[in-house]
Amino acid sequence: MALPLLYFVRHGETDWNAQGRFQGQRDIPLNATGRAQARRNGAFLRQTLGDALGRFDFVASPLSRAAETMRLVRAELGLPETGYRSDERLVELHYGGWEGRTFVELRGLDAALMDRREADKWRFVPPGTGAESYEILALRIQPVLDALKGPTVMVAHGGIARVLLLAYGGMTPQHAAHVGIPQDRVLRIENERAIWL
Repeated sequence: MALPLLYFVRHGETDWNAQGRFQGQRDIPLNATGRAQARRNGAFLRQTLGDALGRFDFVASPLSRAAETMRLVRAELGLPETGYRSDERLVELHYGGWEGRTFVELRGLDAALMDRREADKWRFVPPGTGAESYEILALRIQPVLDALKGPTVMVAHGGIARVLLLAYGGMTPQHAAHVGIPQDRVLRIENERAIWL
């Protein structure tokens, strides 16, 4: 089934993003830069959506960094901040025991394990209870995508963006797993094609 028009917004920056920490499903709030990024993306969508705004559904991850980003986006659109759906399936990839650690710290603890991750990042499952690979994440969010009925603005996480780029951006799993995911741009998916705006 074809995906309806989708504007995807990654949540704004957090202090853990700035420090290079694996956040996963830890509920880390936006910082001042992240709030500015969210407002910027909302202003961009206001210009882009124009009179079509009323046709859009809004859905977000329930983690506070995504929820606050959605509220700030909606405020810039002149919409009530709470008028959106929340979907638990849109939470970020679970990094298991890695959450809160930096890449540098983890490489120092087990360089061979980090090399294995880099070699097949799409399918790699970190150690720890509940950990997921991007491949597992893709299966988790597919029902959310299948259920979209019309034009949608979605606010979620970098892992969700990677799944979208694999499915609609013409990327290989390895490329989608490694590509940078900006927090100050909007990803548009239309006619099964993804492009950063």
